[in-house]
Formats: sequence, C-alpha cells, structure tokens
Amino acid sequence: MGEVRIKRAIERVPGGMMVVPLLVGAVIATLFPTTPKVFGSFTGALFTGALPILAVFYVCMGASIDFRATPYIVKKGGALLVVKVGIAMILGVIFGRLIGEAPIGAGLFAGLSTLAIVAAMNDTNGGLYMALMGQYGRPRDVGAYTIMCLESGPFLTMVTLGVAGLSAFPWQTMVGSILPLLVGMILGNLDREMRDFLGRAVPVMIPFFAFALGTGLDLTKIWQAGLLGLGLGVAVVVVTGIPLFFADRLTGGTGVAGVAASSTAGNAAAVPAIIAAANPAYADAAAPATVLVAATVVVTAILTPLATAWTARHFGERPEEATPPAAASEAPHAAPQLAKQA
Repeated sequence: MGEVRIKRAIERVPGGMMVVPLLVGAVIATLFPTTPKVFGSFTGALFTGALPILAVFYVCMGASIDFRATPYIVKKGGALLVVKVGIAMILGVIFGRLIGEAPIGAGLFAGLSTLAIVAAMNDTNGGLYMALMGQYGRPRDVGAYTIMCLESGPFLTMVTLGVAGLSAFPWQTMVGSILPLLVGMILGNLDREMRDFLGRAVPVMIPFFAFALGTGLDLTKIWQAGLLGLGLGVAVVVVTGIPLFFADRLTGGTGVAGVAASSTAGNAAAVPAIIAAANPAYADAAAPATVLVAATVVVTAILTPLATAWTARHFGERPEEATPPAAASEAPHAAPQLAKQA
C-alpha cells in the first residue's frame, strides 16, 4: 500500500496547518455537535481544550525568542512591530467608537467587529515573513521576526482594545496572557538546549489548538466570511503594507521586509476566543471574529507573497548589492524554524 502524503497536501493550502484542522473541527461540530459529550474523556477534552494547548504553545514560542539579537535586528523588528501594532491601535480606536465591542448584526458587514479587525491587523505570519525574506530579502532581515514574535498571543490585542476605550481587562488577566511567553523566553535564553527542545514543539501544536478552535464554530454561519473575509484580508495587506514599506525604508531597508510583514498569522485566529474567555463583553464577537480572521489568514497568505515579489522587483536590491551571506550569522539561531505554520 502506497504512502499517503497527508502533511504535504495540507501544507499546499495557505496556512494549511492552521486552516485545515480548524475547518475539520468546524465540520464535526456542525454535523455531529454532541461528539464531545458522547465520547467524553480525552476526546471530549480535545474538543474543548484550545486554551490549555495555547498556553503551552506560547511557552514554546517564547523559548525561541533570543535576547541577544543584534542592534540591526532590534531596530528593524522593533520598527515593524511598532508600526503593525500602532495601525491596529488606530483602527481599534476608530471602530471602537463606531461599533463598540459587539459585532455588526445585519447587512453586508454582519459579523464584523472591532475584535476581528484588531486581531487580524496585529499579528504577522512569521513563517511566511521568513520564507519571503529568504527569497527576496537580506539574510539579517530574517532575524527581525525575533522581535516581531512579541505580537503573538492576546496581550497586545488586549492592550489595543483598552487603548480604544472599550471594555478593559484586569491587570492580572493581562499579565497572565503574556506570562507563558515570558516564562518561555527566560527558559530559552537560560539554556540553549531548552530553546531547541521547546522550539521543536511549536509547529506540532498548531493543528491541535486549531482543531479545538474549529469545534467552537458553526459552519452554517461561515458563509458570512465570504466577501467580508476577502475584504478584511485585502485591507490587512494594503492598510498595514504601505506604512510598513516606509518604516522598512526609514530603518535602512528596501521596503521589501515591510511588505513581507503585511500578513495575518494563523495563530491570530485563536485570539478572539481567548479575549472572550477573559472578558465576556466580547463573547458575541468571538465566533464570527474567529471565522473572519481565519479567512484573512488564507487571503493574506496569497496576497502578501504577490505584493512582496512586486516590491522586490521594483524596489529590491540587485544581486551585487545584496548583503553577503556572512551576514546571516547576525540572525538568532532559532529564527528559521519558528512558526512555519503560524
């Protein structure tokens, strides 16, 4: 019997390790909603265990962040991080004043919420960014994602929603949302073997928490993400890509790295559920926001490489101008393997 290439098939789908298990979970939850109660035990726990899996995921993700990044990486990654999160905060303030915490209830924009917009804008697809930099950018630009990793998780989304004047979060909840990441960072920087050990688990856990998230979705409502999800994905690339392009050029780049960061990470689809668990004011917005952000992951995974290739062709360095291969040593050791499916 021939081998079935399941992993390769999943990876052909943009953001596949996040999107495919999420859709599988949603299909089971829609067609067989009593599954977790019928089987209980470990099966039932997997259907409802997204938050514990995500807690472990962020410890492992934090372990891959190297404190000893070079000044260039800190400058580049910091600039892209500040611009990306700053745009999300501006939009959070605008839409927070217009629609508040609840999603829009009817019409063309039904399901759209401030939570969906902020979650989609806040977090860059690290695996996609590093792959694009490996093809179109300079080796040292790959390491910028070491700083941009700080976008991962719900902490900055909580901060953004608070800045927008919406329902606030207790300081204990905000600290708790970033504590696993910080613990991982400390462990990874104290012991390189722990960094390697924990870092290897990052891609493994993505399909598991994606499946658990999917089991909370109702596919009878997923059609709402159609044009709206497409529009939100295009908006992420355009609205964040242009400022990121100029931020990259202002920090000594060609603009290519900035455009390569104009995507949405697969793990951003987990943020609405975490936010709703921390503050019930966002409970109504969480499910449609998860669908919209998941759609945005797919859309940006297609558009961002196209936009990056165009930018590299028109603004990138000629081969003789590119940074010598030796500059690759400036990137932290953990960078290439992180969040390939994030």
